[in-house]
Amino acid sequence: MGWFGPSKDEVWRRLGEEIDADFIDGGFWKGSKVQAHVGPWTVTLDTFTVSTGKSHVTYTRMRAPYVNPEGLRFTVYRKGLFSELGKLLGMQDIEVGDPEFDEAFIVKGTDESRVRELFSDPEVRALALLQPKIRLTVKDSEGWFGPSFPEGVDELHFQVVGVIKEVDRLKGLFELFAAVLDRLCRIGSAHEQEPGVSL
Repeated sequence: MGWFGPSKDEVWRRLGEEIDADFIDGGFWKGSKVQAHVGPWTVTLDTFTVSTGKSHVTYTRMRAPYVNPEGLRFTVYRKGLFSELGKLLGMQDIEVGDPEFDEAFIVKGTDESRVRELFSDPEVRALALLQPKIRLTVKDSEGWFGPSFPEGVDELHFQVVGVIKEVDRLKGLFELFAAVLDRLCRIGSAHEQEPGVSL
């Protein structure tokens, strides 16, 4: 126990034990991570820091590469001051048909009917609603500093400012990833196979 409660590593180690996942101690330079196996997918939880001149911002992120045969892209995030501005600037919002969910979130995607199908699953909606801050998106690569993915492989990606040290919230994120990947398979927007990418 430190001055501000348990350390990230203590909490994440406990999380790994509770969800039967691997806690990987990266040492001083790499940082620790938790990897859980959900069917053929590996879901990785870690942190990264972005330096902007004099300040540093640390993010918690969760990632899971998967085979995306249709190239479906979507982003879901909680509504806020800037999201309303985005709508005024012409960004289209997909309504999924659940009043509580539609009131709480902005949902965007490349295929409106597929995205509606994904979020028609009550478990996916319930798990998303449990997250106080969320930005869940599909990316086609890790960008400049990460691995590039083979053709047809994309990544389910979550990130939020700060270090999450609440075990229940982290468990909920792993459950959300599992539910979304399962649902994507059921609607034909993911294949249940090992994507061949390691993070």
